[in-house]
This record gives sequence, C-alpha cells and structure tokens, in this order.
Amino acid sequence: MKLAKTVEFLSYLRSLGVNLSAHGEQLRCNADPGILTSTLRQEIADRKIEIIAFLHQASQVTDSNQLLIEPVPRSGNLVLSYSQEMMWFWHQLLPDNPLYNMLISLQLEGYLNVVALEQSFNEIIRRHENLRTTFPDREGKPIQVISRVANINLSIVELTLLPEPEQSTKLQQLATQEAEKPFDLAKGPLLCATLVRLNPELHILLLTMHHIIYDGWSLGKLASELFILYEAYGQGKPSPLPELPIQYADYAHWQRQKLTAEVLEKHHGYWRQQLAGISPVSPLPTDRPRPAVQSFQGGAEKFELNQELTQKLRQLSQQSSATLFMTLLSGFFVLLHRYSGESDLVVGSAIANRNQ
Repeated sequence: MKLAKTVEFLSYLRSLGVNLSAHGEQLRCNADPGILTSTLRQEIADRKIEIIAFLHQASQVTDSNQLLIEPVPRSGNLVLSYSQEMMWFWHQLLPDNPLYNMLISLQLEGYLNVVALEQSFNEIIRRHENLRTTFPDREGKPIQVISRVANINLSIVELTLLPEPEQSTKLQQLATQEAEKPFDLAKGPLLCATLVRLNPELHILLLTMHHIIYDGWSLGKLASELFILYEAYGQGKPSPLPELPIQYADYAHWQRQKLTAEVLEKHHGYWRQQLAGISPVSPLPTDRPRPAVQSFQGGAEKFELNQELTQKLRQLSQQSSATLFMTLLSGFFVLLHRYSGESDLVVGSAIANRNQ
C-alpha cells in the first residue's frame, strides 16, 4: 500500500471526526457514536499495520525533542539557521540576483513626524539583532556578526510637484529600483528605507530587506512596533516596548541543537519516501520551452472569488473539517491533474515555518 494512500485514508477519517493514535502495536480509535460503520471498522482493521507504521513514522519526524530557546553568548562564531544558510548559499551562486529581496510598502496618511518615524525605525533595529546582522565567510562557512549599533537614515523622495498619474508611475519605478538593489551579505546593511512624499499628508514608506534577516511572518510585528513607537516618540515619551528575551541568533543555535544529524536523517528519509518516483520537472504542458537555466522570472496571476462562492467554499471546508486553504489547494490539484494527467503532483506553498 502506498504511503500516499494511507495519508488519504487518514484524512478521510479525520474529515468524519475519527481520530486514530498509535500506542506501541495498539491502535486506538476515538469517534462519536454512529460514525464508525461496520464497513469502516473492517477497513481500519485491515489497514491496522500500515496505519500504525505511518503514525509511528510521522511521530518520529515531528517529534520536537523540545528544548527551550535560551540566550547564548555572543562571543565566538554564531551559527546560521538552516534557512539562512540556504539563502547564503544561493547568494554565493547569484550575488547580484535580487531573488531574496523583500519589499514592503506602507502607506502613511495624515501629518508625518519624520524625526519620530526615523527614531522609531532605529529603535526597532536596536531591539532586533537580526536587522543589524551581517554574514561574512569564515573558512568557507558563514557566521552571524551582530553590529552593536546600526542606525538608518531615511532617504526622502519628493514627488509633490508631479501630477497624480506621474506620481504613480514614478512610485512604481522607485519601488522596482529598491526591490532590485543587490545586498552585500558580508558587509551590509541588509535593509534600506525610502520615504516617498506624495503630498504633505500622504507618504509611502518603502522598506527593502534581504530575506536572510526578515520574513513575511515578521511584517505584522514590525508594523505594530513601528506604530507603537511612533506614537510614543511623537509625544516625547520613551519606548513602551519591553526588551526581547531572546533573539534570532538564539533560535538559530537552538535549531542546530534540536535538528541533529540523526533527526535530519529521519526528516530526509521521510521526504525521500514521500517523493519517491516524482519527477523534479513539472509535468504540465507549457506554451514555451523551459529555460536551460532558472531565471526566477516567474509571473503572478491574481483574481478574486465573489462573496457567494467564497461562502460556499467556507461551508464545504467546515463540512470536511478542513481549512479554506486546504479546500482551495485541493481544487488547484484537480486543475493540475486535468492538464497533466498525473495523480502524484507536488505543489509548494509559503509557510511561516515557526513552531517556536
């Protein structure tokens, strides 16, 4: 029996409200009265061995082997997290490619105290070590170097004299330029900020950072702290934010302690088995030849689902004990199957990847 079939069967049981757990060689089942029909009971019994094996394997892979994240000394060489190391590696291959540049655009309405905004930004940089970290090479391996001080001066671009259509064009050009600026991971800085003034009460703050020091999950945190600090500094008050108990460098050390070679091999073994036999090249028919070298020039297709359809999808998700994302992804898989004729398809999606 293929492992994928086991996953599908367990997902089906979960949608019915049936939860299975393995305890040694025993399989325990928890379900509301009337859910388990005689046919379903028999199928669970027939597949008991494969289900137990799968649950044990999944438990090994997801076993957190929990260690508390604690501050580590800043002396010596600080290690990178695995995701940081991957991005550092790509930077060595493609140093001028803006592949991992992240551009954030914040619209600021009303009177703007530029001094308080700049002060707020520098306090955020002081609070978060990763925003003042660089990644030089030490004997062929990257390390983290945290600067004690790293202030930023806001670059201000005046567009107040341009008519509105030209403002939009110029703003888009500026955003593209900022997003495509290469960063030097070894020397830094790895973030820059440009304030675009459209009129006295409308500004656009363009923040560009390398993904090695920032991720999408952090956007809400950064914006929240920025507005809290701006309000305080604008009133002449000190920062109301408490000091952070741990920093990203502490997490990177914790991750290395947790994900030992033995644990990583379990993870690799799991995914090698899951992805066995799947082509690394997409089976989808294309309207042009696949480039010999990856260009990273992918496109994006955006569309909106109307309110009625969205509500129906939410209802379907609830009936299936699934999230809306799972339902939409299932529909996408059906579409890919229709075009490719393949049953085993791999789709990547952005995740926060934070369990701690």
